[in-house]
Amino acid sequence: MASRQCIESSSWLSKSTSSSDLQVPVHGVPFTLDRDLLASKSAKVAALLKENPHEDLSYILRDIPADTETFELIARFCHGFELDMSTENVVPLSCVAYYLGMNENHSNNNLLEKAIAFFEHRIIPSWNESVKALRTTENILQQAVHLGLVDACVESIITKALANPRLLGEPIKNLTSEDDSEENENRYNGPNTRRQLFVLDWKSEDLTTLSLRLYEPIICAMIQRQVPLEYVVASLCQYAKKWVFSGTTGEENLSIYKRNSQREVIEAVERLLPCDREIVPCTLLFEMLKFAISSEVSSDCRNGFEMRIGKQLDQATVRDLLIPSQGYAKEVQYDMECVRRLLKNFYCNYTRRDISGLVKVAELVEDFLAEVAADIDLKTSTFISLAEMSVSASVGTQRSSDGIYRAIHIYLDKHKYLTESERDEVCRVLDCHKMSQEAREHAAQNERLPLRVVVQVLFVGQLQLQDTISKEVQSSDDRLRKEEEEEEKEEEAGCGEEEVRTEIEKMGNQVMELERECYEMRKEIQSGCCSRVKKEKVSMWKEMKRKIGCISSMHDCNCHVKKKKKVHPR
Repeated sequence: MASRQCIESSSWLSKSTSSSDLQVPVHGVPFTLDRDLLASKSAKVAALLKENPHEDLSYILRDIPADTETFELIARFCHGFELDMSTENVVPLSCVAYYLGMNENHSNNNLLEKAIAFFEHRIIPSWNESVKALRTTENILQQAVHLGLVDACVESIITKALANPRLLGEPIKNLTSEDDSEENENRYNGPNTRRQLFVLDWKSEDLTTLSLRLYEPIICAMIQRQVPLEYVVASLCQYAKKWVFSGTTGEENLSIYKRNSQREVIEAVERLLPCDREIVPCTLLFEMLKFAISSEVSSDCRNGFEMRIGKQLDQATVRDLLIPSQGYAKEVQYDMECVRRLLKNFYCNYTRRDISGLVKVAELVEDFLAEVAADIDLKTSTFISLAEMSVSASVGTQRSSDGIYRAIHIYLDKHKYLTESERDEVCRVLDCHKMSQEAREHAAQNERLPLRVVVQVLFVGQLQLQDTISKEVQSSDDRLRKEEEEEEKEEEAGCGEEEVRTEIEKMGNQVMELERECYEMRKEIQSGCCSRVKKEKVSMWKEMKRKIGCISSMHDCNCHVKKKKKVHPR
């Protein structure tokens, strides 16, 4: 329809032109313009006509960077019509105007100046308009870069992302392995509730709609300018979803171009993803890794995903580890070598003091082995290698070996062709001392186990039974000894109370005796005061001295001391 409108417009333009007209084909659509009018606005056309007035300009202008809609606007401008500039046409108009030399040096109030002014005042200040304008540069990228329009849009986008990172999307919620798979899918495929709360009257333009050659340098610049990584990662994951995981992903009849495009996107996403632990959900990293392997990406890309997963393998699920084998042979159902590399990455990069991560991975490997043990093509050496990794991670912990036993039981049951020595080799990773009583009871009756293992299980069971009995006897003896000690303490406490009671009684008697003596002393003092006049004069002082033992008897009190004669001085 656009081509038909252009043809009608060009026909209308040709009717209003003089005999000196110029025909310019644009994408197969002929445009007829007046030479003089075009030359009055275009320095390039004017120079060509000045050099050779009769030259066929249609051949020279065949490489003009314009589509039919844009060139129609150019023609209208040359014929004096006002242009309706918009976000969608301002960049193409600027590029064509620059190509034709429609600048102020050639003619006042020319098109290039008008387009650049519109771009600076209407496009650059807005996030949405900058993204939209950037999308229009796909077919004229080289010219737009040369004019500086791409750099201006990119700078505008980065500046606004620094001021408001939510323009890139809400950070992805890092769900744990216990979260429901449906909830996990909703988290990845749709906007979360929190983002919807911040949507008011407008919707920000999605940066992930840009092509890879525009999107990658923008994200790279954002990382260098330190836009918060969680928002950058949200945009990267959304970009992978839009360009890799949605639509026809996984179909066998995809075009080579489509497959190559998806491979380029996943490799670019891997290059841009930060290596920080937990910033990208483990399940999402596994999705990217599985696609990368199926797309035959470069080894650097695959290793990058494996390294990131290895740092947080304790958050993975058994379903994550089920990576389909690739290639024509497909000897086994799942890619066991990839799982081994992931485990190696995890153990090599584990630096935390807390061993809970090691325990989780050990449990994960056991559950994974139980899941894949039924694969008839799973080699014994591969099974043993993975089992040994799980056992090594459990060293020094109190974990039981029931998980390993379960995997061994399934493997031996599905691989009945194994010889006695091969079955014995598989069972060497089993620590019978860490098996629960239920597991030992099952193993004692398991016909698939080698005789040596059954005997060892029974022996360990006997030892643990003896140990249990010994502990019970020891506990009983300790309990009796404790009871005897408590009885002795009670008896000693009883004797002590009796002694205290006796001492208290003695002290009470002594107090009563002292009170009686004090009473007698008061009585004697009172009687002495009453008979002082009748009896021989005895001073109170002497009586008190006698009472307190200063003199021995009343006789001593009555002894007379001769007074010395006074000697008078002559």
